[in-house]
Amino acid sequence: MLKPIIYKEWIKTRWYLILALLVSIGFTAYGLLKIERVIDLMGAVHLWQIMLERDAIFIDSQSYIPLLIGIGLAIVQFVPEMMQSRLKLTLHLPCNQFAIIGTMLAYGLMVMLILAVANFAIMLVYMTNVFAVELTRHVLLTAITWYVAGFTAYLLTSWVCLEPTWKRRIFNIILSVCGLSVFFQSTVPEAYNGFIVVLVIYTILLVFLPMLSVHRFKTGHQD
Repeated sequence: MLKPIIYKEWIKTRWYLILALLVSIGFTAYGLLKIERVIDLMGAVHLWQIMLERDAIFIDSQSYIPLLIGIGLAIVQFVPEMMQSRLKLTLHLPCNQFAIIGTMLAYGLMVMLILAVANFAIMLVYMTNVFAVELTRHVLLTAITWYVAGFTAYLLTSWVCLEPTWKRRIFNIILSVCGLSVFFQSTVPEAYNGFIVVLVIYTILLVFLPMLSVHRFKTGHQD
């Protein structure tokens, strides 16, 4: 029963996924091209000097991209479900409602993971040939926070989209903005190293919020 749901999500989001992949890889490539340009003009030694003295990482342009992709994916997945009354039909399938929503969320999270792995693989392959191991680790550890923010944005936006009443939805939006702002309090590279495990646990726990919205929908809460 759950395989058709996964297929339905693919059909619904496939064009968005292509766009998200192109945009995500495009911004990653842009950051790497900036690095390549500095090497061509000044040499690798000068690049390393800039990174060490000015704490530059050159991939800042992609800091909000995972966040925006996560928000967009949740909207593409769940707004049609609410606007076209598809969710009501979906929840009447002979399957546990939380298993259905869990499958839809798992699909979205897997998409976010694939995008993150693709971008980290590109950065790792390139930087391994240009940077010392310490500098590569420095850049990638900084980027991890942005991608965790993308997962968080996806789950919080799903929570907002699945909420059946506008009064609670506005309240959820305010809480979501506050929650996401935690990830962008500092622009210093590796500023979140000591906090990243907490942020990951925080993100995992957010899976229950969309389930709460679905429960409210199932029990008849409406505008």
